[in-house]
Amino acid sequence: MGESSPRILVFSTQGISDPGIDLAGSQHLHVPPSVMTIAVPCSSAVKPRWIFHALENGFDGVFIAADGGDCAYVPDCTERTGRVVDGTHKQLKERGIDAKRLRMAAICSVCAESFEKQMKQFVAVLQKLDAAH
Repeated sequence: MGESSPRILVFSTQGISDPGIDLAGSQHLHVPPSVMTIAVPCSSAVKPRWIFHALENGFDGVFIAADGGDCAYVPDCTERTGRVVDGTHKQLKERGIDAKRLRMAAICSVCAESFEKQMKQFVAVLQKLDAAH
């Protein structure tokens, strides 16, 4: 993957997905250095304008590491986060941006391998999109 890896911004949650992402690093799993994270308290708090800002300022994709059913803030976190993603997908299409540039998956505190797999898959999708242009 090296230097040609797409730049990915990951919104991760402090108490749920951050530990899983950190574990991926501790276990020396392969996650491209072009993946950067920003911690948020709850994945449903991610704002569409943050996603657009990232995509308009050099990131090739945005990944939301969702809380899933483990959220300490709202009981319907997964549904709320899903609505944010669905709404943003529609806005991306309206702006002529491929909705595949935004992805969401639940990443738990011990999901190091799952995070690595998600990043590999997302990198492949983004590389295909960029090759098509």
